[in-house]
Amino acid sequence: MTGPRLFAAAAHQQVLLLRRSPGDLMSLAVTPLYALIFLAITEHAGRSGLTAYAVVAPPVMALWSMALFVSGGIVDSERSGGTLEALLATPASLTAVISARIGAVTLISLVGVPESWLVARLLFDVRLPVPHPALLTVVLLCTGLATAGTATAVSVLFVLARAARAYQNSLTYPLYILGGVIVPVSLLPDWLHPLTRLVFLSWSSALLRDCLEQAPVPGVLPRLGAVLGLGAAAYLAGSLGLRRALDRLRATGAVGLS
Repeated sequence: MTGPRLFAAAAHQQVLLLRRSPGDLMSLAVTPLYALIFLAITEHAGRSGLTAYAVVAPPVMALWSMALFVSGGIVDSERSGGTLEALLATPASLTAVISARIGAVTLISLVGVPESWLVARLLFDVRLPVPHPALLTVVLLCTGLATAGTATAVSVLFVLARAARAYQNSLTYPLYILGGVIVPVSLLPDWLHPLTRLVFLSWSSALLRDCLEQAPVPGVLPRLGAVLGLGAAAYLAGSLGLRRALDRLRATGAVGLS
């Protein structure tokens, strides 16, 4: 099976699995609740300047959360079903399969964007204009690609671990904080600032908020390059790590027992 056909088949499989397991869409179900909480806090505190944070944070959280949980769920479900060995025996690349399935989920998770906007408009009568709609679309797509690439890298840990879900929760909120999703990076301790620059969410979430400002968005190309560059670096590292991890598991015969 060629690359595009393999990618399409794996993505289609993931969509079918989501229809059978609606619990995997829980992040989209709680996105309006997060938007409600964040907007209620900013409105009650009279901090209208933080409205963009309150609206942007929930869909970005849903984006990363769904990609992370699916990347772990793929390995866990294949391992528990006894099909991981058969999957590795096929000519198809496991990295390509995981990436395609994560990509499908990432695309679906973008539904969180209109969800958050509707909560702001209908429940708080907050009209949040989008002065740069084209750039906003590009940033969302780049963020989706970087999310898929980073989640693919994280899947290496899930392949080596016996219980992938034990690590998933610990990989969500730290990235939300380091990525400036929930609170501005400027409010974090100074010694954390260099580390935040290595988290693609810090670049993408800032770009998303800037797209909601009337002023021209500064440094668009370098910042988009940082998002895509970090995502690509994570994907390449994940591909190499996944290949070595699978070689190790094949050599030890512990594919289903790791």
